[in-house]
This record gives sequence, C-alpha cells and structure tokens, in this order.
Amino acid sequence: MCKHYNTFILKLQIIFIDIPNFKCYNTIVINMKKVVIGMSGGVDSSVAAYILQQKGYEVIGLFMRNWDSMVNDDIEGNPNLNNNICPQEQDYNDALEVCKKLNITLHRVDFVKEYWDYVFTYFLEELKKGRTPNPDLMCNKYIKFDLFIKEAKKLGADYIATGHYARLKDNKLLRAVDLNKDQTYFLAQLSKEQLKNVLFPIGDIIKPEVRKIADELGLVTAKKKDSTGICFIGERNYQKFISNYLKPNPGDIIDVKTNEVIGTHTGLMNYTIGQRRNVGISGNLEKHFVVGKNVEKNLLYVAFGEDNEYLYSDACIIENVNFNTDIRPTNCTAKFRYRGPDNDVSLEYLDNNEILVKYPEKVKSVTPGQACVFYLGEQCLGSGIIKTVMKDGQKLWYL
Repeated sequence: MCKHYNTFILKLQIIFIDIPNFKCYNTIVINMKKVVIGMSGGVDSSVAAYILQQKGYEVIGLFMRNWDSMVNDDIEGNPNLNNNICPQEQDYNDALEVCKKLNITLHRVDFVKEYWDYVFTYFLEELKKGRTPNPDLMCNKYIKFDLFIKEAKKLGADYIATGHYARLKDNKLLRAVDLNKDQTYFLAQLSKEQLKNVLFPIGDIIKPEVRKIADELGLVTAKKKDSTGICFIGERNYQKFISNYLKPNPGDIIDVKTNEVIGTHTGLMNYTIGQRRNVGISGNLEKHFVVGKNVEKNLLYVAFGEDNEYLYSDACIIENVNFNTDIRPTNCTAKFRYRGPDNDVSLEYLDNNEILVKYPEKVKSVTPGQACVFYLGEQCLGSGIIKTVMKDGQKLWYL
C-alpha cells in the first residue's frame, strides 16, 4: 500500500493517475449513483433513506403532497379539521426532520390535481358502478411510479426508491421478507418499464427491525404510527367522507334467499361484498353478510350464516390485465384481497386483455373492483381488476 495518502474519487470506475512528486497513491472508489427516494414522513421511508446512504448512494428526498382537504371539499368525516396543522404538513415536517438528521436534501412536489384526476375520480366512478375499488393500486400506477419518476429524473435520478415492503431481484418483483407487511399486492399494476431502476431498501427487513434502526438513529419517525385509510388521504369516517362526493341514496336490503325486504341501506357505495358490520339490519342475531348489489334497482343483497353458499364463487373474469414479466402462466396462485390467502388458480386468456380465472376449490367474497394478483411462489407476476364473478359457469345474478 502506498504510504503517501488515499484519494477519494467519486466515480463509478477505478482510475489511476500519476501525480508529480509522489510514486503512487491509492484510489478508493465510492458508488455515488444518485437515488431520489419518496419521503412520506413515515418510519419506512426514513429507514430506507438511511440504508441507501449506507450503501454509498447519493440520496435525495422528494415529498409528494397529493391531497388538500380544503380544495377537495373534504369536510364531512374529516377528524383533522380543527387541528393546528393538517396531517400532510405534519408528514412533511417529519420528513424534513429526518432529512436534516441524515444530511439529505428534501424537495417537495404538489400532485393534488393529478391525484384527483387519476386516482380519486377513478375511485368515485367505481363506487358509482357498485364496485369496490382499490385506490392504492392506482396511486402507485399513476402517481408514485409515474409522475414521481418523471419528477425524480428532473433531479438527475439514476434510481428511484420507496419504503415499500417488496423486493426486486433479476428484474423479478418478489414478496418482502416480512410477509405480514408485504406490499406486492399494491404494486401489481406496475409495468416492467415502471419497475426499472427502482430500489426497495427495506424489502429484506422485518418491520420491528426497521423501527429498531430508526430508534437507534434517533429519528423522529421511529415510533410514529403507520399510515392507514385511503392512500394519501388517511383515516376517515368512511360513510361521511364519501357523502362529500356522492349523494346518499337509500334503498332496500333484500334477503337473497327469500327475496324479502329486511331493511334499508344508506347507499350502495357504503357497502362491500362480505361486509358483516353496520349493514343496517336490526333485531336479527344471526350473522349476516353483504353478498351482492343491483345498481339499477338500488338493492343490497344480504345472506345469513357464516358459510352461506351466496358468499362463494369458483371463477371470475378480470380486466385491465397487467404483467410485469414475460411469463404467462396457465396455473399459479392468486390473492383476491390484500390480506387474503393464496388460492390455486388456472388461467384462460380471453380477448380484450381479459382473463378467466378459475378456482374450483371456491373462494369467499370475491369482489368486483378489487385486484386479482398473480404469484408464482415468491414472484408477483401482475394483476387484473375483477369484473365478473361466477359459479358453475354462470355470472352470479345478485352480484
């Protein structure tokens, strides 16, 4: 080793240079590729930023503001109206504190209009159709992994990163090590192109370890509660929140087995398939579940019993199919809800970017508007949106 000195050169390749008066020197190479990370003001993105630093990246933070309660008439059902500071501003302040602690520059971008146009409008339109949309998938598809990437490139990003619990290996989207926190379900509408040059720094870490790292670093987000509720909007009284945008339209609740009127619902947009609580039936102690809707007649169908036949289906047609791989399986597993189990399925590819998904073992509460996400072991292949639910080769008449 040369005894004179070490020179740090911030380049991607090793370069040896002759310097007058010195016989040699050592060049120590540091990886200084630039990563723009989405800083949400939560513990996951905070620790993700730190991990990137430890790996030698030049890290830049970017905070997205996607919801404005005043602009968007978010009044009814909003628990934060009387707070001194709105949650989005508190999140920004927390992100700023973390970035100061880590010596990272934090930028800020406003996507309030775009979120309304591409995510929230979709959410409302799906509700009007009697479906149960998942705005988180569309938020990832159109905001976090589209507009965010474009903004990051303006900052000179070589890569973008987020605090999602997921992994990318050999261009494959894989489940996170922490299966309880795995978020590949919400990333399943992303294309192969969108997943290029993306880093998920905490995909190999379990949540308790993430909090431990944040605590040891003294980050303000270490014990901050995880965000819940609608993507970028947060916790709300759901029915009151929706009433800001969709007028309540009460109608009859029908016993699907007897076709008798047994109650009154407050509007079909307030219910989802499989729902048991707050359905609007009083005086009946037997467990009852929402099993279907008729939007034209404004009817809500309910069935009684934990395992009643009306909750089950054995096939569905999905639309808006997206694969992040060249693999087109005929057999794999599928999740029909985020917290749902993996189900063995067979796939029949139809026209118009649709797939007939068959699951002969039958699955409970498969819901139009939700995502059907495909897996081969650890690998998440992609997804489609559930369009039609079937049993014995026929569309369920009540759904």
